Amino acid sequence: MFETQAWWITGASSGIGAALAAALDRAGAHLILSGRNEQALADVARTLSREALVLPFEATDHAAIPGHADTAFAWAGARGATLCLVNNAGISQRSLAVETVFAVYEKVIAVDLLAPIALTQAVLPRMAAARRGHIVSISSVAGIVGSPLRSAYSAAKHGLIGYSDSVRAETEPLGLKVLVVAPGSVRTNVSKNALGADATARGFSDAAIDQGMAPEDAAARIVEAIRTGARELILAEGGEAEAARLRRADPERLFDMMAQLVASGYAAQLGAERPKS
Repeated sequence: MFETQAWWITGASSGIGAALAAALDRAGAHLILSGRNEQALADVARTLSREALVLPFEATDHAAIPGHADTAFAWAGARGATLCLVNNAGISQRSLAVETVFAVYEKVIAVDLLAPIALTQAVLPRMAAARRGHIVSISSVAGIVGSPLRSAYSAAKHGLIGYSDSVRAETEPLGLKVLVVAPGSVRTNVSKNALGADATARGFSDAAIDQGMAPEDAAARIVEAIRTGARELILAEGGEAEAARLRRADPERLFDMMAQLVASGYAAQLGAERPKS
């Protein structure tokens, strides 16, 4: 299966993206690695068992995306492989909505929602015409649950799930596969790189992320979900998995839990609340 596929992974220089590149490489896939940091992508490429295409670009440069898609299709075609896509690049947030400047919403939605839509739209017509292809969208439990301190991130990740579900409904009859992955806490730099209320990176992590699932474990579960043709993977454990379940089974209980979480000092615990004067 994977031997005849070329997987194009965005955000491939670290975290889930780098771990997924390694896992797909072990499964026999060809790899195209994208992100902003060309050197970091090259470092990942050197760890793989076969030559990968390093294709760096800025995710929000929408005008350039069709050209990158042409390059990816040509590279995959030269290897007799079907192009598949993982929309993984993203940025998070840790701030109360009442304190957050609008620039945070513009940045997070541009990177986490509009960029993957632009990239998917660039590859979708050729996948549909060929009647083959696989698209994986890395959303979040915050894309199912309206998570405190993540109003911009939740908005973008909810949107990504809705978009992906619609694309799946339209293209599954054509033979395409669409998988939505909703991770909870995974040990990456997502919290350290998250934007604070003033749109600058917060610069430090939090305990939930630091104690979260190993990226290698997350990648293994994603590869298995791809292998089995799953449509959705809730990649979370404990309370995060339960929150995702409650959003669909008992939303009123979840809303009460989230409000109580904030009332108990959650923002201060994450360093996302200004000291009272």
